[in-house]
Amino acid sequence: MSANTQRSKTKPSLKDKRLDTKLSHLGRDSHAFHGFVNPPLVRASTVLFESVEEMEAYSQGRPNSQRYSYGLNGTPTIDALNEAITHLEEAAGTVLVPSGLAAVTIPLLAEVTPSSTVFVPDNVYWPTRRFCNDTLARMGVDTVYYNPLIGRDIEEHLAKAEHAILFVEAPGSYTFEMPDLGAILDAAERHDAITMIDNTWATPLIYKPIAQGFDYSIQAGTKYYSGHSDLLIGAISASERVWPNLVRAHRNLGVQAGTEEIFLTLRGLRTLRVRLEQHEASALALARWLEGESFVSRVMHPGLPSDPGHALWQKHFNGRASGLFAMELNGSREAARIFLNTLELFGLGYSWGGYESLAVLAELGSARSVKPWDGGPLIRLQIGLEDVEDLKADILAGAHAAGLLTG
Repeated sequence: MSANTQRSKTKPSLKDKRLDTKLSHLGRDSHAFHGFVNPPLVRASTVLFESVEEMEAYSQGRPNSQRYSYGLNGTPTIDALNEAITHLEEAAGTVLVPSGLAAVTIPLLAEVTPSSTVFVPDNVYWPTRRFCNDTLARMGVDTVYYNPLIGRDIEEHLAKAEHAILFVEAPGSYTFEMPDLGAILDAAERHDAITMIDNTWATPLIYKPIAQGFDYSIQAGTKYYSGHSDLLIGAISASERVWPNLVRAHRNLGVQAGTEEIFLTLRGLRTLRVRLEQHEASALALARWLEGESFVSRVMHPGLPSDPGHALWQKHFNGRASGLFAMELNGSREAARIFLNTLELFGLGYSWGGYESLAVLAELGSARSVKPWDGGPLIRLQIGLEDVEDLKADILAGAHAAGLLTG
């Protein structure tokens, strides 16, 4: 081979490559940016055109017109992350938004009409419920909360709706019920319901909603995509049939994730698989251990054989999990406060998906309407990347301080 032979300057085809290879190469094209490994962080509002004719060609969508027009509508940085997530989601396209909550609200706004009824699981993330009860209600849109374990019986609700929008969380917030996704999707298809799922717990590495039949896949990229608890971002991926609706709503609402947040999220994707694998292993190890401890009444993790949703988790998530679960303490709420205040390695904070472990005492009183919580104090645990034995010792110290263990 000649020493002057030039390497190909085309992007490698990733269609048939394995996951780790995809995560290392998606969303970057070194040849397009002077050989630099990572795509540039492009901060932009104004984009200059060469001529009036070029501006007219762009506005009319004519071939060979300029690619970018304004920083809100697209930059190389935005395109890089969109391309990577769309590929992982096997979707028609992806838009980025400033937070996980925005990733929930924008597809709802993209689809609701005055005749819509929105169906939401009773264990939904509380801000989603707040949006439905406040903003959608003021728009005249009805929200019906359903038992997250309703399965195929959701059809009875959908049959009564003129225009149904079906929202799903898998597993549900705080109590981690695993819905029968297959039965729900079958019912939704029979009634032509628009379907959307908050898939943040699983990520598309574990479950690919669009490929399974959902219209929208919602990700709080703040969590596992980022992985470092230092940014806010959301991503919404869509199927072919709803992609135009999402693009229109995203454009009309004028929302876009921050440039630096996009850049850091793309960097976080490179290590997503290896981080998620450790989150999963550590969380399952702790969940199994906690099942045998006297100060715990119940552990809620679909990856445990004792969990009511274990078979559905095996079926839909292929036996894969992330690092978030909950436990019900065998004690009073005051004991739970002492327990949490004693912890040193577990931070007390909202959110999850970062490298550090977190704990929070659930407030479920106003967050449930179909089946109110009647159990003991519920603590949600986010398991980070620390050593499992150190986390066990931290939990035991908290249990001793709260009087939940003797001896």
